[in-house]
Amino acid sequence: MTFEQFATARLPSLLRYAVVLTGDRDLAQDVVQEVLARAQLRWTRISDADSPEAYVRRMVLNEYLSWRRSWAARNVHAVGERLHELDDAHGGVRDHADRVVEADALWNRLATLGRKQRAVLVLRYYEQLEDTQIADLLNCSPATVRSHASRALKTLRLAPELNTSPLTRKYAEEKS
Repeated sequence: MTFEQFATARLPSLLRYAVVLTGDRDLAQDVVQEVLARAQLRWTRISDADSPEAYVRRMVLNEYLSWRRSWAARNVHAVGERLHELDDAHGGVRDHADRVVEADALWNRLATLGRKQRAVLVLRYYEQLEDTQIADLLNCSPATVRSHASRALKTLRLAPELNTSPLTRKYAEEKS
């Protein structure tokens, strides 16, 4: 497979992955563009790898975690209206406005996390990787991955908007 074929076929998937990591579509495009530019220069070596896509996804993750992108953790924009475009696999019919409110609340909560905590949650729940795979990607131990995940989930559970979102109130009213 040539680089051009790979980039054409995998670009939408790489962009979705980067959007979930960064929380900003424009920043995600910048990250993917930089990664693909570097990947093109090394394509002969990358294409010889067992999984070129996994290699490039790792490059996207590293670019997101790199010091050059550290400002992204401080400047995550609430773009929740785009989250439902990433994976619309919800069961049943839901009101579009409810989905936007729920997605916006999720983006706001994710924005409170540090880069590694956010990366762990994305790799665990979006990419559906095991702790050992995440540890390999982040160059840490599986215990550190579990620690990051635990702290991130605790932060998300304690986020004020989790308890005050219209959907949470609506659900609580229906249950009572």
